[in-house]
Amino acid sequence: MKKWLSAALALCLLCSSALAYPLVTNGGVSLDTSALPHCTEDESAPVVYFISDISPESLVEAYQALGVDLTGRVGVKMSTGESERSNYLRPELITELVHLVNGTIVECNTAYGGSRSSTAMHRQQAKDNGLLDVAELDILDEEGSMEIPIEGGVRISVDYVGDHFNDYDAFLVLTHFKGHAMAGFGGAIKNISIGFGSAMGKVWIHSGGTKTSGGIWGEQDPFLEAMADAAKGVDAYMGDNIVYISVMNRLSVDCDCDGSPAEPDMHDIGILASTDPLAIDQAAIDLVYAMPDSESLRRRIERQNGLYTLDVGERNGLGSRNYRLVVIGE
Repeated sequence: MKKWLSAALALCLLCSSALAYPLVTNGGVSLDTSALPHCTEDESAPVVYFISDISPESLVEAYQALGVDLTGRVGVKMSTGESERSNYLRPELITELVHLVNGTIVECNTAYGGSRSSTAMHRQQAKDNGLLDVAELDILDEEGSMEIPIEGGVRISVDYVGDHFNDYDAFLVLTHFKGHAMAGFGGAIKNISIGFGSAMGKVWIHSGGTKTSGGIWGEQDPFLEAMADAAKGVDAYMGDNIVYISVMNRLSVDCDCDGSPAEPDMHDIGILASTDPLAIDQAAIDLVYAMPDSESLRRRIERQNGLYTLDVGERNGLGSRNYRLVVIGE
């Protein structure tokens, strides 16, 4: 069980259904925290930190608010982007934080083709996107897969991640929150399930745990269940040695795996940080749904039944859908 950290670590506002405060997003939109249905004042709920400014300094501040010192060999799990036009987190934004944790950028190859379907192509795309100027890149499944057990899974009982996964003592999961053509949305849960999955593991999850090779497309709800289960496996395996930061900018309906994503049509929101992957994704969803200009992204999420992933994560014990929101710097 992760330790939920004290709100005294930062200047903060706590939200609940009984007590609401204003929150101003990066794009200048003022939200009432009573509009965030899973936000609570219950001290047993995990903390999700929020900062509206999206900058290198704010990324560092969000990480430091967690009060966790990732030590040893630290992997920074992030999308390397399908093309320079995709909305991956840019080097100028992430470099300071990656250097602070002395991190290695880690990713796995894709199972659907594209510019990252082999290690050589993946490295070239990361280089083209400027990420090799930030830190070393380790393609975790370059030499194959390893198994991670999943206890209490709704759909699957084992996950297949890149073989280099065990070379790391800790992970900083750095996520660009956005829509996704298959999952509905791409957040921390997707980043540690599909993202950590080897090419074989991606087929396993997409097929709802029915195959490890061939086409990756399967039935929708079994895919979402397997994705939440795989996330449970990774989070439980790492224990307290994994933390989550999600950047809510460039909120396209399309994933960073799309080389030509739709242009965002809603305002940026800010940065979230937590030790609970379910809580951080639920907070991001609550914020999206509270935004007055989020119709396109909400439609994408609902078209793919994306909210079901959060329900499964609650059922399998991945984390908590309720959270305490701590607003940094207010």
